[in-house]
Amino acid sequence: MTVTTPIASALSRVSFVTALAAMAILDSPATAHKTPVTPDQLQAYHDAFMDAVETGGVAVMELIARVTSAYLKMQVDAGADVVQLFDSWVGNLGPDDYRRFVLPHTASIISAIKPGVPVIHFGTVTGNLLELMREAGGDVIGLDWRVNLGEAWARLGHDVAVQGNLDPIALFAEVPEIRSRARAILDQAAGRPGHIFNLGHGILPETPVDHAIALVDAVHEMSAASA
Repeated sequence: MTVTTPIASALSRVSFVTALAAMAILDSPATAHKTPVTPDQLQAYHDAFMDAVETGGVAVMELIARVTSAYLKMQVDAGADVVQLFDSWVGNLGPDDYRRFVLPHTASIISAIKPGVPVIHFGTVTGNLLELMREAGGDVIGLDWRVNLGEAWARLGHDVAVQGNLDPIALFAEVPEIRSRARAILDQAAGRPGHIFNLGHGILPETPVDHAIALVDAVHEMSAASA
């Protein structure tokens, strides 16, 4: 009950203010008369919604941050050498909302990790948020496939490591194409220390296993040749 009660309380508050914001949108003249919503109206609805959820949303985010920190601590205590904070939907936010609603809580989670345990900080569709993600923290910034790895790394600074960033769909191509795309990413990394080759998001369930193996073999082969 000591865990369930504050979660339920926080969720009820954010649900209430979210409902109010949704009602405001549904009752607007644009929706009532079935007329198209203009960009200015859409921005106004967005601003009203984010303002409405700030009070309840902060309580929820603070709770999530505390629980996540405790969970990661247990992972480290159980023997994890590296942890990854994976923010799947953060790319839906613009920079201002990220800084206001997400960055402080992400930073609190990362700062709570035991010193000496590397943290990978990853999100998707984050080409507009990379500098802010670096500000939030992490020893490694994960990059999805929508950015050029070399350009993104230059923006972040070469004093932080990066992970990525092959498009998972590429693993459905023929092996020569997979090797070509892997080579392109390694060329963007330019042999700098601190690049962890990985997909730019999760591997898809239907991915041919032999293609995944071919990718691993190609990266090992190419990396060894350029060492």
